Amino acid sequence: MISINSYLFVTVLLFCLGLYNVITRSNAVGILMGVELILNAASLNMVAFAHFNGNLVGGGIFALFLIVLAAAEAAVALAIVVSIYRQFGTIDVEEATNLKG
Repeated sequence: MISINSYLFVTVLLFCLGLYNVITRSNAVGILMGVELILNAASLNMVAFAHFNGNLVGGGIFALFLIVLAAAEAAVALAIVVSIYRQFGTIDVEEATNLKG
């Protein structure tokens, strides 16, 4: 039987990797991947706590909500990345300092 500590270790690892990715990357796509890792860690955390509290449906609903939220975030963020690429010719966030059109 897998304990809740194992799930929490995996979620902390995913969250830390995502946070490190967000902080250290200058590439916009790399930052988006870090945000997705953070959201996946939150989703796994919700499912794990719901499983160990005996509420399997609640954790699944929270996970589904987070997956929909992540998909919407990815669509909006990729549209912003494409707009930045068209404006500046690069997806490096440090190069895109002036966002006025």
